[in-house]
Amino acid sequence: MSTTNRKDSYAEITNAILSDLEKGIRPWVQPWASGTRNTSRPLRHNGEPYRGINTLWLWREASVAGYRNPHWLTYRQAQELGAHVRRGEKSTQVVYANLYTKTEGDDAREPEARRVPFFKAYSVFNAEQVENLPERFTPQVDTEEGSNFENEPNPQAVEFFANTGAAIREDKEHARYSILEDAVYIPPFRAFENPDRYYSTLAHELTHWTGHPKRSPRKFPGGMDFTPSTYAREELVAELGAAFLCADLGINLTPRPDHADYIGHWLQVLRHDKRAIVQAAAYAQRATDFLHALQPQAITQAA
Repeated sequence: MSTTNRKDSYAEITNAILSDLEKGIRPWVQPWASGTRNTSRPLRHNGEPYRGINTLWLWREASVAGYRNPHWLTYRQAQELGAHVRRGEKSTQVVYANLYTKTEGDDAREPEARRVPFFKAYSVFNAEQVENLPERFTPQVDTEEGSNFENEPNPQAVEFFANTGAAIREDKEHARYSILEDAVYIPPFRAFENPDRYYSTLAHELTHWTGHPKRSPRKFPGGMDFTPSTYAREELVAELGAAFLCADLGINLTPRPDHADYIGHWLQVLRHDKRAIVQAAAYAQRATDFLHALQPQAITQAA
């Protein structure tokens, strides 16, 4: 992909998310009203989950179009399954980023291998835009709406967060991560109106916990100086990390009222840096991977 196309992809993603935030909408929250049995990341044709910015982007596109099916396919993948994209359907762009090795040298110096960023975009269609797909692409509708809101602990989430080994302490009034103490503080479980709010909050604070210098530190523009921009970027990483992790654990993510003021700060960052949302999603994915890797049987997700 050319540099121009790469910049256009960044701009398209950023401008769409800017538009949502200006309306007070956090696009990483909307998919939870999908009506399917489990909260989920968007899925490839083979069932592998998308990662990073593609997770956020496909959530948003599905929400805008009203799709409830988590599966996305290329035109050719649909054909290989004996299915076909309906005439007139509009595709959605997803991006692929990686590194390739480039060897440089001349008569005056030895050849030197250098890792160069590689970025391209390709088109996919939601399963609801495709006809004659196998039955496995039909999502299961949740017939037990509200069952996730019983005020009882979620055993899977309890085990997952315990396996991180993080110091998690109670604070009757505030949820926060203290880098000086390297500890997460959160109000008691019963102080939350339902378990999903508790685990969503804990996922957010544990994403902050992953950013400690000895774990998976972030490097934002301007260094690690504590500025409003750096703080806003870190909070955006924590928001997205919580969304990704909740999707992986089947937890319904809901907006935290105490974070409503962050939207204005995120708008400022995104208006001045078209790559900020892509970087935040990449750091959030890295944080989520770090937490998964701490589990006894680490889940390896698709790249």
